[in-house]
Amino acid sequence: MNYRVVFSPEVEEQLVALYGHIAAAASPDIAGRYTEAIVSYCESLSSFPHRGTMRDDVRPGLRITNYRKRAVIAWVSSVTRPVSPSRIALTMAFEKSSRASA
Repeated sequence: MNYRVVFSPEVEEQLVALYGHIAAAASPDIAGRYTEAIVSYCESLSSFPHRGTMRDDVRPGLRITNYRKRAVIAWVSSVTRPVSPSRIALTMAFEKSSRASA
């Protein structure tokens, strides 16, 4: 069974900001490849939404993983909730670094 991955407006804003930061520090091409890879990684949660580390101590249903040890991806899966069994809501946090490589 595949699930629907939903990017919150905040995630979309963070991806745009990340793109801008990388494009300024490296190049638009590198920024595009990196942000597209993050989106693809997040979309892959549709086939396996239970990966990552459970963090029910922070919020029920919260899971956290990282992308290339540089971006933290957090999501709440409603797979176990009867209200919307096919939705995964994402939140992201990006670590700023002085390194320009992506």
